Amino acid sequence: MNKLLIVGTVAFDAIETPFGKTDKILGGAGTFIGLSASHFKLQSAIVSVVGDDFPQEYLDLLTSRNIDISGLEVVKGGKTFFWSGRYHNDMNSRDTLATELNVLADFNPIVPENFKDADVVMLGNLHPIVQTGVLNQMTQKPKLVVLDTMNFWMDCALPELLDVIKRVDVITINDEEARQLSGEYSLVKAAKKIHTMGPKYVVIKKGEHGALIFHDHEIFFAPALPLADVFDPTGAGDTFAGGFAGFITQQGDISFDTMKTAIIQGSNLASFCVEKFGTERMLSLTKHEVNERLKQFKALTQFEIELS
Repeated sequence: MNKLLIVGTVAFDAIETPFGKTDKILGGAGTFIGLSASHFKLQSAIVSVVGDDFPQEYLDLLTSRNIDISGLEVVKGGKTFFWSGRYHNDMNSRDTLATELNVLADFNPIVPENFKDADVVMLGNLHPIVQTGVLNQMTQKPKLVVLDTMNFWMDCALPELLDVIKRVDVITINDEEARQLSGEYSLVKAAKKIHTMGPKYVVIKKGEHGALIFHDHEIFFAPALPLADVFDPTGAGDTFAGGFAGFITQQGDISFDTMKTAIIQGSNLASFCVEKFGTERMLSLTKHEVNERLKQFKALTQFEIELS
């Protein structure tokens, strides 16, 4: 089986939405990416760091999904990264109530020896220096490197971010971040500008309005499935990234057609993530449910037309 190396936070989240609130629960970009990618046939490993306050049951949960955690450092006496947020009624905007870096502040990633030749590397949202540190440890060039980042790094670590962007094949960002990074309002022009920075493929996420992928002069759009209820959007973008990278890893084919299907796979899995708090829905998700919703995506986008 092909190998997927995941770099990202494994963390505690405390979430408040119009539907309720939680105490500390399992979260983090690396966690959501890993759980999402586990729905495909592949070998995966997470590179991250936690404190010794991180429950053994959460570690067991990751390994039960065949996720290698030998690259997940547990710092004795340390505290795990913690984020707390409150979502507004529209569920598209939120206020960060607390961010405690804890052990993440001094994180030095160590890639497991058996994943230094990974086929695909998924660089989750972290400091660009950490992302670069992972790429520097690879013993052979991956078939595909996918980078997820955000406006925070554009504001406070832009030179380091541009350095790592030069080395990736795919970048995934939202529409606001694409505009900030490129200085262009038109997403078509923004993608073209970002192409010149290094990535061959630019994925622009538009939340409830779907996602776009740009490659040379080709563009593909994947809608988001209209949902009656969105319970908690936390981790949806990371779940999308995990589905995208996981499908490509399973297929072993790096082509625009594969990536178009990967966008749908990622959107499909993200549509489940928002139905419950945190990782709860991803943990109960079955293959049958995934396939049934893929049929809904197909029905949503497929049509026939006669051109005169």
